[in-house]
Formats: sequence, structure tokens, C-alpha cells
Amino acid sequence: MERSDDSFVACMDHVDQESISPVDLRSRRQGAIFIASIDDVRPAAEAIRDLARELSNFRVAACANIASKMPMTDADGNALASSIFGWPGSKDQWWKKPLLALSSPLTFACRYESEPFWANAEGIHTRAPNPLLDQIDLSHFHDEVNADAVIVIPVHLPFGQIGVVSFSPMDPGRSDLSGEFDLYADILEYQSRRFINGYSRVTSQRPWIPRNCRLSKREVECLRWAALGKTDVEIAMILGRSCATVRFHIHNAAIKLEAVNRSQTVFKATQLGYLGSVAAVRSSPQHHHA
Repeated sequence: MERSDDSFVACMDHVDQESISPVDLRSRRQGAIFIASIDDVRPAAEAIRDLARELSNFRVAACANIASKMPMTDADGNALASSIFGWPGSKDQWWKKPLLALSSPLTFACRYESEPFWANAEGIHTRAPNPLLDQIDLSHFHDEVNADAVIVIPVHLPFGQIGVVSFSPMDPGRSDLSGEFDLYADILEYQSRRFINGYSRVTSQRPWIPRNCRLSKREVECLRWAALGKTDVEIAMILGRSCATVRFHIHNAAIKLEAVNRSQTVFKATQLGYLGSVAAVRSSPQHHHA
């Protein structure tokens, strides 16, 4: 894909690769996808729907939080999946299946991948190798995804929230989206992130997250080992401190995080990004002396 000024040059016909037409990010669609209030949700959904159809006759499926049972809705409570994106109102309404995030290979993949990818029954295709995706069961791909192939945009948000927007062909028989992925992944990612981020901003309430919470280096160090399941005695041995000192740091962190116990302290610290990837902590004990 070429980029010239603010325009993405994309092929508008997935069959005729010589037919090229610009998709201008400065167009009205860009402004329409920006969400500043709940009233902007419906026009933003319409804009991303129109973009998907214009690019390659895609149908949109969007979820702002794969851990939530609530579907994305407009200001009047209408489900975007049926009222905007055109998914049929039948007994197979995927947005009304609370266990979908636990069973769908797409949402499962979004827990392990933050970059766009496309998938079909043959595999999950990423720009860079991700071995964590290789063992995902795709044997019932069509039944679980309602398409033969799909382009997926994971959207990893603050506090561990994961959203996803997927684009599947409306016309049957398209099981290879490698060409469309190369052409459109960048613009679909850009607009999908704007859409999910904006929706989450105007619909989410997080009173349980303390404001202006700053943990010390020692507090974070103790919590990282606690997140790996280490006891106070083990953490004290690893860090070369007393058990009382370890408990002191974890207790201080709990107060700052407004947590009621050790587990919630670790959870909130993780939500705020203090612990990073706890798997990155070296498993072999290292002693740090003051």
C-alpha cells in the first residue's frame, strides 16, 4: 500500500488489481467515525459500515469488550450489529451469545495478538509469526465465525479491556483475503481503533480505578513476584529483605490502589500496567541488596 500525503491508495476491486482509487482520510468519513458523545455512536457505526462496503463489500462485526455480555448499542439502545451492520435478526444472533468470547477462535486469538490479522479454516495469518496462535482449533471455523474468511482488528485498551472489529465478505466463496489484507489492513485498523476507543470512552465507567496512583519501585517489585504466586517468605528471600519489609510494601501498594486484599492489589496493579508481562520476570531468584 502506498501513502501519499494523507491519502491511502487502495485497490477498490479485489479482482482487478489494476483498478486503483484513493481513500482519503480527510474525507467526511474520518470525522464521522470520531466519537465524542453517545449521540455520535450511530453515525460512526454507519461510517465504518460504509467504508467496509466501499473497500471490498465487507460486513462489519464489532465488540468493544470481549469480556462483557452487553452488545454495542447506539444512544437509543439499538444493537449496532442488527440495526447498522446488517446481521440478520435470527436465532443465530452472535451478539446475544455470552459465551462467544470463550469459544470463538477470533476472540481467543485477540487475547494473544494485538496486530491485525486475517483468518480462514486453514489458519490465522499475521504479519509477524505468533506461535501462540498456531494451536487454535479452526475445525469449525465457518460455524463459529459465520464466514469463510475474515479480517480481524484487535483493539487492546487500558485496564486490560480488549475490543475487536472484524470484516467478513458479504459475497460467498471468498476464503482467501490475503490480497485485501495487504491493501486495506492499515486503514481498517486506523478506523477500527478510533471507533472502539471512542465508543469505550463515552460508555465506560471505572470508579474502582484510583486516580493519580503512583507505586514505588519496591512496591512494584514485590507485586511482580506476588503475581507469580510467590509468598512473602519467598519474595523476602529473592529480594534479600525481611518478610516485614515485603508485607510493608504490599500493604502500601494496597492502600494506594484502594484494594481490599492481596489478590485485588495485584489485579489493580496489573490493570494499570505496573506489572507489565509478569512472565518476563526471571524465574531464577536474584538477590538485590540495598
